[in-house]
This record gives sequence, structure tokens and C-alpha cells, in this order.
Amino acid sequence: MLASLRTASRPLVRRAWLARSVQTTSDSTRLTSDIPESHSEPFKLTLHENAFHGFKTEVPSQEVDVTKELLLDMYHKMSAMRRMEMAADQLYKAKMIRGFCHLAIGQEAISVGLESAITFEDLVITAYRCHPYAVMRGGTIKGVIAELLGREDGMSHGKGGSMHIFTPRFFGGNGIVGAQVPIGAGIALAQKYLGSKKATFTLYGDGAANQGQVFEAFNMAKLHNLPCVFVCENNKYGMGTSAERSSANTQYYTRGDYIPGIQVNGMDIIAVHQACKHAREWVLNDKGPLLLEFVTYRYGGHSMSDPGTTYRTREEIQQMRSTQDPIRGLQKYLEEWGVATEDTLKDLDKQARDEVNEAVEVAKASPEPTAKDLFTDIYYENTSPPFMRGRSREEIHWY
Repeated sequence: MLASLRTASRPLVRRAWLARSVQTTSDSTRLTSDIPESHSEPFKLTLHENAFHGFKTEVPSQEVDVTKELLLDMYHKMSAMRRMEMAADQLYKAKMIRGFCHLAIGQEAISVGLESAITFEDLVITAYRCHPYAVMRGGTIKGVIAELLGREDGMSHGKGGSMHIFTPRFFGGNGIVGAQVPIGAGIALAQKYLGSKKATFTLYGDGAANQGQVFEAFNMAKLHNLPCVFVCENNKYGMGTSAERSSANTQYYTRGDYIPGIQVNGMDIIAVHQACKHAREWVLNDKGPLLLEFVTYRYGGHSMSDPGTTYRTREEIQQMRSTQDPIRGLQKYLEEWGVATEDTLKDLDKQARDEVNEAVEVAKASPEPTAKDLFTDIYYENTSPPFMRGRSREEIHWY
């Protein structure tokens, strides 16, 4: 019996190696041109040769044009997003935030890198690890923290919580595992129907990758040649389960069947930026859908109720923090290339810390929703019926 179990476990080890075959160090990009004096003048970088792996398609160019302004903006935003998530962690532990709360500490390169490569007119939808995307897509740190606290100043007026935050260019924050993927395909279908040149980025995790509706969305997107970029954030663990224990094929970028795929180093923000820029151009050139897999890592548990150490070792987490952190990787680039001094980056860190601290205090001071707010935001503005029934037939709210 034990021998058969050992035999059955061997393919899992092989699949684990395949899932990690893409380069995931955060500081392997090389400077390949002189640094200009101007903050807005572009210069060239070269990504690691294994920053991308392709499936039924060529990979993006390893030559990347960036500016000092872009790199410093990336650093500030990643620092601010981490500070925001750390503040949420502290507020949750102080029991000021209740319910579900999924943090993206360690995965900042994906949200910030994606936003740096697209336009504000493009559309994004994701699952419940959504706080940085909400800020990047037109929200505010105060709006996110207030929403987590259940306050009126929250982006959903305190009624959505951690998993349900939206902006006109961000469709959530969705609580049902994988359910946002067919919605994202539908958003892309609407853009094609309307003839608008907008890319739709539909994000999901490795844990949701086995949901049937994900594959149904793939089929419909390819059938109708939709301008949809499906993005798998593979942080290597679902809810307490490693990818190798849940997925027969852990190379998620190959699972789109007829949809080409690209696996990307999700710990290097420059690789993320280049991949998202390539994906946007792909779908807007009417090439149909594309699948991106970002190989990344979350430092905390799946949610605040998960210690995150029962299915992986503390040593593994510490090694990732110390050797492959996306913020520290970009910091190393900026200092080594002469883009910024250590003092300049410390100032940016301080700005991010002060910004988050101020947002937290303002959010705490925001009032809680009142009973009448139960009847608002049910229907789209100016489309509500004359009245709404409450908890019983006798309880009626008139608009």
C-alpha cells in the first residue's frame, strides 16, 4: 500500500518542477543602454531569457523600453499597496475588520505592473484578492480601507466589504471562486459588440483554474474571438492546497486549448509590464483571446483566517521574502542603475507610509451606514421601482 502511494506521488514532483520552470527572481533584468538625465526619456532593459515561456505563440520581446519616471512610479505604488495591505492586516487583527479578507502581500508586481501597461479605458475584473486593483483602477486607499471597515466612505459605501469593491473601470472584487471569468468574457463581448477598442483583463487564481466555468469562458472567448486577456495569478497555493495537489496540469498558461498562452515571471514588475503591454496589443489587433500566467507568491495565508504555515514551511516563506521580493528587486535595480539613491527611495517609502496612515485615520472617522442605506444601491441609478419591500410585507421603503 505504501509503495503504491509513493508511486502515485511521483508525478506530483515532476509537475511541481514544471510549474516553477519560469524564472521567478525579482532582480534578473539587465540594463542595456545608458541612463538619460531626463526622467521622461526612455532607455533599454533586457529581461532574463526565461522571463517568459510561450504556448502556441511567440513570447514578448525581452527588450523593454522604460523611463525613470515609470520605474519610480512603480516603486511608489508597490510600496503604497503593500503598506495598505499591511494596515488591513493590523486592523483585522484588532477586530476592526470582520468577515472575509484576502491580502495580496507579495503579489504587488502584478496589479501595479498591469496598470502601468494599459490605459484607463481598458477594463479589469478579478476575484476576492482585489484591494490593489481597486486603487489602481480609479479608487483610493481611503476608499478601500473604509470599505473594509464597513464605513460610508467606503468604495461600496460600506456594504460590499473586502470582496466587493468596484469602479467604472473595475468590475470587482467577486466572492464566488471562478465566477468572474465568464463575466470577464461577457465584458469583452460587450466591447466587441460596441466596436470599442478596449482590452478586458480577466484575472483568477490557480485555485479557480479548475472550475468548469473557466473552461466554458475560454471556449466562448475563442469561438467569438473576443478581446479578452485571461490572467492566472499562480501564487502556488489555493486555500490550503498546493497547485500540485489540486491540478493535473500546473502549467496554467497551456490550459486554454486553442487559446495561446504565456507564462510570466510575476515577481519582476518589468516582466509583468512587458507581458501586459504585449497582451493588450494582441487582443486589440483582433488576434482573439490570450492567456497569461503570472508565477508569483503570497506571503500570508489564503485569507486572514489561514495562518499559511500548515501546508508550507516558514523557511519557504522566508526564503521568498528575502530572495524574490518584487519591491526589493525593483529597489535593487533603481540603486544599481543610478536611477535613484537610497535616500530618494526612503523618501518614497515615507510618502507611501504617510499616505496609508492618513487614509486609515480618515477611514476610521467615517460614519457607519444607517438603516435607510439598506435600500440604496440595489438598482442602477434612476432605474429603481417606486418602492422596495423589506424584511416583511409590512416593511416598505418608498423611493
